[in-house]
Amino acid sequence: MTLLDRFYQGDRIALSKIISYVENQSPDYRRVLAQLYPKAGKAYRMGFTGPPGAGKSTVVDKLTSFLVKENKKVGIIAVDPTSPFTGGALLGDRIRMQDLTNLENVFIRSMATRGSYGGLATTTKEVSLVMDAFGKDYILIETVGVGQVELDVVNACDTTVVILVPESGDSIQAMKAGLMEIADIFVVNKSDREGSNRIVNELDMILDIRRKKGEWEYPVVATEAVNNKGIDLLLTKISEHREFITSHSAFQEHRKNQIKGDIKKILELKVRELVEEKILNSFDVNQIAEKVFRGEDDPYSCVEKVLKQVKISD
Repeated sequence: MTLLDRFYQGDRIALSKIISYVENQSPDYRRVLAQLYPKAGKAYRMGFTGPPGAGKSTVVDKLTSFLVKENKKVGIIAVDPTSPFTGGALLGDRIRMQDLTNLENVFIRSMATRGSYGGLATTTKEVSLVMDAFGKDYILIETVGVGQVELDVVNACDTTVVILVPESGDSIQAMKAGLMEIADIFVVNKSDREGSNRIVNELDMILDIRRKKGEWEYPVVATEAVNNKGIDLLLTKISEHREFITSHSAFQEHRKNQIKGDIKKILELKVRELVEEKILNSFDVNQIAEKVFRGEDDPYSCVEKVLKQVKISD
């Protein structure tokens, strides 16, 4: 029995191995993804982003518990900073999800950013595709929590939840970070702390402008995730957003735009591989750099000359 056969039969070890194969971009990993692609597309993907310490893992943990009670199969992708020592993921507050690890319907995968910017790891979308093909109903993606560059999540998810806390600063900081534009739902977590009412009111005031432009309400939900307060309301708002976008053309257009982005990304990776394989190995870059340094040539003309000499074919 092949690894894919075991995967199709619901073997969690096979799932883990295929994810590792994809995450490490092992030889022919794209062929594996191509085989899995027709079986994907059914899972609903939710993204959770926000500053470090906002309680994203706790919110994801509590939401998953609600979904499991509804007999839903859940995949969790938790993106963490890369360890400077091992190159792997700094698991951080993954320990908050320990109670979920033994649940049959839940599969948790931590991924290291590995130098990627934008809050997600390089192969986050590919790993979510694998979980989707495995039969997960929901895939929850938690970003690394790096602040102003965490905008990739919107291209990987159907519903984007931005989690803030009173200590995150005022709503103007959220606007500067671009979070107002990407969020479908706002969460003010740790709402028992001082200043929570103020940030909820400020967000509501700013979001009123967006609310007038469309039918979606862009809700602001106050939660105390650690005490399981407000999580049921958050899940309700996520369900309402799903119903809203699927009843309009927005869902189909968003998925199509994601596919366009995927195609561009794959093309960029292939072109980069071709450049490294067919071009960079075909000339002495040190020699050319010396000529440019001596003023005998310029880098722009050098590149044109190299491209004329190299035939790219596959």
